[in-house]
Amino acid sequence: MRLLKILPCFFLLLTFSTSLSAQTWEVGVHGGGAGYIGDLNQDNPVKISGIAAGAFVKANFDGYWGLGLHYTRGIITANDANSSNAQFRERNINFRTPLNEVLLRVDFNFLDYFSGGGTKKFSPYLFSGVGGVLFKPTAKYEGQTYRVYDIRTEGQANTYRDYALTIPYGVGAKYRLNDNVSIFAEVGYRTAYTDYLDDVSGKYPDPPVYAFRTGYPLSDPSIRGIGIPGTQRGDYRKRDTYMFMSVGLSFAFLSDDCYKF
Repeated sequence: MRLLKILPCFFLLLTFSTSLSAQTWEVGVHGGGAGYIGDLNQDNPVKISGIAAGAFVKANFDGYWGLGLHYTRGIITANDANSSNAQFRERNINFRTPLNEVLLRVDFNFLDYFSGGGTKKFSPYLFSGVGGVLFKPTAKYEGQTYRVYDIRTEGQANTYRDYALTIPYGVGAKYRLNDNVSIFAEVGYRTAYTDYLDDVSGKYPDPPVYAFRTGYPLSDPSIRGIGIPGTQRGDYRKRDTYMFMSVGLSFAFLSDDCYKF
């Protein structure tokens, strides 16, 4: 709900910007895979662990610059039991986190290209911007799913926020099939201003945190009880990163002739 409150601001900014110098409106959809780099995947930046899909609306100012409002829904997962790292397998933590992301994103084309205009049919591009993400990690222990985002598995005094600022950056390539329709492929990373996308950040708590009624140790599911209170539960990085790899289709529904008087 907090993220929904800032959507009107995004729409106002987008409307104001495009009213000044917009050339073409563009809408699109995309789908692909999602991945994450954090406490359960520390060194593989291209590992896909879930699916993702989304949509956007964008204003192209000219053949090089565009500003868009993007929404993406994705899922990231990781499981120590499947890791090639023996220490991770011993730690035995797992998680599954749905992500709901809204971005205000600037695209820059290397060539004079945009859907509905430009002199080129193909262009690589870069993008960056600012946005927010909602996330609610869960974990499975002995076949049962627990909402670990509100259980305080590291003994926190308060639950952590289930939303965070996110900074996107990435690359892609696009090709115009005709004057109005384009296809594209891209990979983009997001630095999230939280370390709890995977519910792992700090140290093993004292006393340990157990699942309600079952008595299963949610804070330390390790095979041989290696979670000594006060020792590090994950890595020392303060922020998690997630990424989307996607392919998509876009449609230009206003031509630049609409802005010529």
